[in-house]
Amino acid sequence: MAETLKEKTAKGLFWGGMSNITQQAVGLVFGIVMARLLDNADFGMMAMISVFSLIATTIQNSGFTTALANIDHPRDTDYNSVFWFNIIAGLTGYAILAVAAPLIADYYHTPRLTALCRYAFLSIVLASLGTAQNAWLFKHMMARQQAKAAMTAVVTSSMTGAACALAGMAYWSLATQGLVYVAVNTLMVWHYSKWRPEVRNISFKPVRHMFRFSCKILVSNITTIINNNILNFLLGHYFTARDTGNYNQAYQWDFKCFSLIQGMINQVAQPVLVDLRSESERQLNALRKMMRFTSFLSFPLLFGFGLVAHEFIVIAIGTKWLTSAGYLQTLCLAGATMPLFTLLSNMVVSKGRSGMYLIATACLGLTEIVTMLAIWSNGIHTMVWAYTIINITWLFVWHAMVWHLTGYHIGLFFADTLPFALAAAAVMTVTHFATESIASLWLLLLARIAMAAVLYYAVMRLAHVEILNECQTFIINALRKNKN
Repeated sequence: MAETLKEKTAKGLFWGGMSNITQQAVGLVFGIVMARLLDNADFGMMAMISVFSLIATTIQNSGFTTALANIDHPRDTDYNSVFWFNIIAGLTGYAILAVAAPLIADYYHTPRLTALCRYAFLSIVLASLGTAQNAWLFKHMMARQQAKAAMTAVVTSSMTGAACALAGMAYWSLATQGLVYVAVNTLMVWHYSKWRPEVRNISFKPVRHMFRFSCKILVSNITTIINNNILNFLLGHYFTARDTGNYNQAYQWDFKCFSLIQGMINQVAQPVLVDLRSESERQLNALRKMMRFTSFLSFPLLFGFGLVAHEFIVIAIGTKWLTSAGYLQTLCLAGATMPLFTLLSNMVVSKGRSGMYLIATACLGLTEIVTMLAIWSNGIHTMVWAYTIINITWLFVWHAMVWHLTGYHIGLFFADTLPFALAAAAVMTVTHFATESIASLWLLLLARIAMAAVLYYAVMRLAHVEILNECQTFIINALRKNKN
């Protein structure tokens, strides 16, 4: 019997959640291990070059995963065209960056980056081999298979990276970890995908047709990568590798935290919204439910992480990373809105408005770049605060676009999100003052986590929050179904 859209969504959320919890749990353990084994500057060097490999991988993907998801019934020829185009683009991208590696090293005043770039950027070629398979799994909402692929890749790559770090490979261990992750994930999506490429009758006509839509997604994705990595890019030039490493450590922990929610939602948001785009009322109701679900989890998780940032950093990775704790507390404020940010942008894309998506993303990037260049001399803390404020503000830009497209007015938006934000902020404030006299860092960390969790749950129960009951029922039913 065919699954309904609701059942597919529930299963996608369940496996998206399982995947992200597993990945972030593994990332937590091995992130601690790697941070203790490696120097701040090792992380800084990888942070400096990450933006280039991310942009190149995005170019070879060219937004085709999103484009294929937006086609009601993509054909095998569509996937085949994307597959071969991605390989050509991946090889071309790697060749360009390999030649440009000395220029990248000169920009950062770090000659060692030349060899590191040429090694780390091999991930671009490896990633190009799995784009079509990933798109096939995504389109068919095969979240379970995607989750298994990602979980296998993160465990294997983390163990490899830790082994390399123990062997004294310094920043090379981080580059190797990244390569192994991409390689294993590519192999796994090939294993789970039923689609296979054809060597005969290769045509790039479908790619050209999709590119009218995907080119805007491509530029938008590149801009998003620049937005997310603008501080790494500028800190590496204006400050030291150690400074860059301190910031990047904070950003990575913030990213791990909000990715728990964002990754789970991303598994289902766009396919569901696309399937419902001919039914405007149902589509808006689906968006509102996902907004409430996301807010219910995101605000307490990120505000709570900000609350314990100092204790967590010192206990987990040591006092050498103490500077990162201050950055992390600030970044968590923006991190709480990132999953909402993504949901709203997915709604814009589901409406076929890739041009609107591009304009919003490009304006955000331009605002961040101009602001950072204007204030970098005021220090890193000022740059981090500016980055946070801009990203929180831009949530309302995305909302304005969704309002224009769907009628999701500001009152509904606040009704779906603000109660959870205020409840989480109040709980963390009470917890902070109630526990600030505890001297032991371990005891303080545990007390704050326990008290915040209990208080937030109690507030939700007392307020008779519907999404809490739905989440509890959803988890129980999902566990039963997957057990059977």
